[in-house]
Amino acid sequence: MDPLRTLVVDDEPLARRRIGQLLAEWPDFRIEGECCNGMEAVAALRGDRDLDLVFLDVQMPDFSGLEVLQRVRDLPGLPLVVFVTAYDQYTLQAFENHAVDYLLKPLDPDRFARSLAHVRRLSSRQPEGERQPQLAGLLQTQPPAPAAAAFLTQLLIKQPGRFYFVPTEQVQYLAAAANYVTVHAQGARHPLRTTLSQLAQQLDPAQFLRIHRSLIVNTQHIKELHPWAHGEFLLTLHDGTHLSSSRSYSEGVQQFLRQFGGG
Repeated sequence: MDPLRTLVVDDEPLARRRIGQLLAEWPDFRIEGECCNGMEAVAALRGDRDLDLVFLDVQMPDFSGLEVLQRVRDLPGLPLVVFVTAYDQYTLQAFENHAVDYLLKPLDPDRFARSLAHVRRLSSRQPEGERQPQLAGLLQTQPPAPAAAAFLTQLLIKQPGRFYFVPTEQVQYLAAAANYVTVHAQGARHPLRTTLSQLAQQLDPAQFLRIHRSLIVNTQHIKELHPWAHGEFLLTLHDGTHLSSSRSYSEGVQQFLRQFGGG
């Protein structure tokens, strides 16, 4: 049987390299190309290369993995898809019944091997024309809103050559910075590759309050709030940090204060 022609899509060079290293031990898989963002992935899938398998990162700065598939859903004979993600399993509930498989970062070699064996079994008995309905089911499924018990309790920070966690209870506030979010925790700053809007959906709203289009604050770290004009507030954290809310988010701040009889 010919090697399965494989495309690797991930915005992190380290992650692409890791998949390549693991695939090198499987001669029945051949990497045909790599993409560092969703736009490149769409172009590759719409290109003239025949592909059998795609390792697709769930979250990328431009298009998510699901958005990539939405943009090529009209193509016949789409390849098999294995999602790759650094997020907890609750974010994958919409994919489990339709994707071939999913892998959690950092990649475990044994789990990776089981995934490849599963892909090979599927490929050997599933004609290319039958792959489209499987992906159609995926594209009709919308990720569920996270349950209260599934909110993030720690943030995974990815740095070249290492991964580490920051407990959310230590986070003082989060500030948007282009395609990143800067996590401010215990006097240190940690870059997190996501958007503030995506992160807001994964954090417990009973603990985290969005006060500005570019700011989310941990309410446990708020020491004082001083009203300004037009519904704006100046917030002072326990470490002396000052943050300003915007008028657009004044209702959220007022609602937070009403919990304590204020506002």
